[in-house]
Amino acid sequence: MIISDLDDVNLDALAAMARTEDPRLRQILIALVKHLHAFVREVRLTEAEFRAATAVVNEIGRLSTDTHNETVLLAGSLGVSSLVCLLNNGVDGSAETSQSLLGPFWRLHSPRVPNGGSILRSPTPGESLMVTGRVVDASGAPIEGAEVDVWHASPLGLYENHDPDQAEMNLRGKFTTDADGRFWFSTVKMVGYPIRTGGVVGRLLKAQNRQPKRPAHLHALIVKPGYKVLISQVYDPSDPNLEDDPQFGVTKALVGAFVRHDEPHPTDPSIRPPWHALDHTYVMHEGETVLPVPPIK
Repeated sequence: MIISDLDDVNLDALAAMARTEDPRLRQILIALVKHLHAFVREVRLTEAEFRAATAVVNEIGRLSTDTHNETVLLAGSLGVSSLVCLLNNGVDGSAETSQSLLGPFWRLHSPRVPNGGSILRSPTPGESLMVTGRVVDASGAPIEGAEVDVWHASPLGLYENHDPDQAEMNLRGKFTTDADGRFWFSTVKMVGYPIRTGGVVGRLLKAQNRQPKRPAHLHALIVKPGYKVLISQVYDPSDPNLEDDPQFGVTKALVGAFVRHDEPHPTDPSIRPPWHALDHTYVMHEGETVLPVPPIK
């Protein structure tokens, strides 16, 4: 079609998208063009703004490395990651779910740890945290033999791949649930941390007067054949930024019971008070078992 006006651009682009052979891809591309063109017209995007937007897209690509994924960070900062998660879980977003954001720091090949072990691999000062988890199905029955991959930031707010003072795979570990669906381990209590603000996401938050600190949380990725892979985060209710997460990831179902204890540990005298305990139940649902692609190496 030879274009004569604004409407012709939209009609011709939609016709091109409609030639896509794959039905699902065709549906997505047609909707994308409809909404993208409508957005451009609604805000009356200027030529300078368009050039600036394409420069931002290019910058996002340059900022993404083996240890940092600016694209994932931006998706979270716009609420897209959380929206996709809730839309695809919890009965299409109408019920609570244990699913959450994958985040930009999950790595493959975390070391296997026996239940009751520690995920500390280098000196990591901080208050002790004893974690007990239980993995169940939708009916509440325990799931035995589930593989539970956990990771979290240090008490300084750093993941080990961003901290030269931490050993490789520090504060990461992989467990297997027992006959009661349980796994348990010791670590140190994590704190909230600021997301990276030296790039596109940082400028976005500054422009909106938003604070950059995520509330403290424990990650888990749980795998069992016959079940949809469960990606979860459990948040500390005492964190001051619990209701102001720049990644929009906190839901009611993911606020955990982090209990502080000021008395000596009942069975382990090496654990000095104050120490903390977290007991949390993760709910898996039957489905296709597909691991996500790691956002970093």
